[in-house]
Amino acid sequence: MREWWTKPENFNAPLVFYLEEELEQIIFGQGDRYLRCIEEHSHTLIQLESWFTVTGHTRVTVVGPPLARQWLMGIIWLLEHRNFHYQAGGYQMLQSIRSQPLTKKDLAASLSVQLDSVVVKGYQNE
Repeated sequence: MREWWTKPENFNAPLVFYLEEELEQIIFGQGDRYLRCIEEHSHTLIQLESWFTVTGHTRVTVVGPPLARQWLMGIIWLLEHRNFHYQAGGYQMLQSIRSQPLTKKDLAASLSVQLDSVVVKGYQNE
């Protein structure tokens, strides 16, 4: 089996987004303490670039398997959600990725939670 970083498709269309400084600290820790273990456990490469804005945004670029990128975006979406239930799910996912590698079960559960939360968000916006 080829390692994920030897597959060109894992580098197509990098995931690029901006995080507020506070959320960056929550996810990656002070001084990016958890960055390396999150990369290792999610089979991704993550680049953090500080941007000098009023709110202190960080530009985040993620490459790796598409499902792993989606899983990481799910953590962020859940942590930013106004509903405490979803935020708690985001914290649970964050603790999991810091302590162990992602499994296929994790990826499937994440997709389910994200789809569920999109439906809930849709009703909240009406």
